[in-house]
Amino acid sequence: MSLTQRTIAVVGATGLQGSAVAHHLLRDGWQVRVLTRDPKGARATALARAGAQVVRAQMEDLDSLTTAAEGAWGLFSVQPTVGSPGTAPDFTTEDEVRWGVNVAEAAHAADIGHFVFTSVAGADRHLEEKLPVNLVSKWRIEQHIAALGLPATILRPVSFMENLTGAYALRNGNLSTGLAPDVPQQFMAVDDVGAVAALAFSRPEEWIGRAVSLAGDELTPVRIAAAVGQALGIPLPYVQVPIDAIRTVSEDFAYANEWLNDRGYRADVHATRKIHPDAMDFNTWLERTGAARIATFLASARTAEQDA
Repeated sequence: MSLTQRTIAVVGATGLQGSAVAHHLLRDGWQVRVLTRDPKGARATALARAGAQVVRAQMEDLDSLTTAAEGAWGLFSVQPTVGSPGTAPDFTTEDEVRWGVNVAEAAHAADIGHFVFTSVAGADRHLEEKLPVNLVSKWRIEQHIAALGLPATILRPVSFMENLTGAYALRNGNLSTGLAPDVPQQFMAVDDVGAVAALAFSRPEEWIGRAVSLAGDELTPVRIAAAVGQALGIPLPYVQVPIDAIRTVSEDFAYANEWLNDRGYRADVHATRKIHPDAMDFNTWLERTGAARIATFLASARTAEQDA
């Protein structure tokens, strides 16, 4: 049986990362089994139309994961972080870790041949410095994967360009985050994570046992705002949200922004392009999908303001 005749189960396939992985695998000819809590949802239905098998499973339910993973050769795992779209308001880092551990345990029980987990760049620096909680949670999951002895690949992407397409970063006619205006920040397009995951599955002898940080571009928030403004033909100033203002809402989120400003991910953009030569820089991402998504969000925001 050739590799592409085998089945890869994709956890989180109706989210941004999982969907990107599933679509790349389908395009490459793999048998894809989508694990989702809502098999009749729009995103699951679209994946079924594209050729995926859709199976009900929930990351908080180990038995459902194990049953859904049975017979698969590969498994892709990604968990939401606190504040991710679709998570409950009371979702915590402990929930994230428990979900990630459950998926790893299910893969172990199902004797998965290649396990690919999406972590985050910098998670391996836990011995060197105090890390933001979202990096610590990913590292804890990585450690459990290692303890189980899974034949695994760890992908550690930096922040996603897609984070800049909604209310998180666009407000009051500005690009606005807690990042310092002139400090270079690293970004990666979600679709490129899908491409690298598919590559890893296609070359298990090369990728099992590897942990790789991924970044597609590095640029300051001021340059990001200028690039978006130029792409859309509008003025888009960058305005930094004061860290103290963020701290009144969340101490953890405030520290995450301080960490990005002072230390950052430190991924190697050149090394990423050696792995995946077609990895998008920010302008390419804007041209392909980003500008359209940002324009759609800004238009809907203006409509909402007019209707208010």
